[in-house]
Amino acid sequence: MKGDDRSARCGRIKSQWKSVQEMNYLDSITLTKTLPCLAEPGRIIVIGKPSQPLTDIIPYLATLPDVIVYNPITCTVTFRRQHGFMTLYTDKVYITKVKDVEEGLELFKALVDAVNATWAHRAELVAVTAARSAPRLLDIWALLPQTNCKQCGESTCMAFAAALLQQKRSLTECLALSADPSFGERRATLEAML
Repeated sequence: MKGDDRSARCGRIKSQWKSVQEMNYLDSITLTKTLPCLAEPGRIIVIGKPSQPLTDIIPYLATLPDVIVYNPITCTVTFRRQHGFMTLYTDKVYITKVKDVEEGLELFKALVDAVNATWAHRAELVAVTAARSAPRLLDIWALLPQTNCKQCGESTCMAFAAALLQQKRSLTECLALSADPSFGERRATLEAML
């Protein structure tokens, strides 16, 4: 009798394990190539191949923060990361400004976890169907007060716009934009863009 109980329990555990496996979208990303990073000498670009095409997950990944560009036609998404960029295609992944192969493998593992977490929560997300791109420097600058007052800590509004795009400054640091109610609409637009 106990043998039957044990096999029943094992069968239940096996079926529970299978359902967890079915929730995962991606098993791994395999390193296929490294290239020298021209943007930062001494660092590399790692290129990997996902265990299955990313076609179905990319529209959900495009909902995440730090998306710079999403193109639904080519099914690609590019993210800003602390040191560089990460671009996902349906059949490959590029990560720039990586210290070494070991860091690249760690980044691939973290990406697999992020993909699987996104897939597990896809019912709560609205897949992006329209192209997205990061705001351009001149678009940001055009909405700033353009007083070059230096109160934000930058020498010009153009420098402040660049710092906003690089996430080195916050919109709240522009005192003229915060203090003047006539800039309310511009501020709301900038908040939506950033």
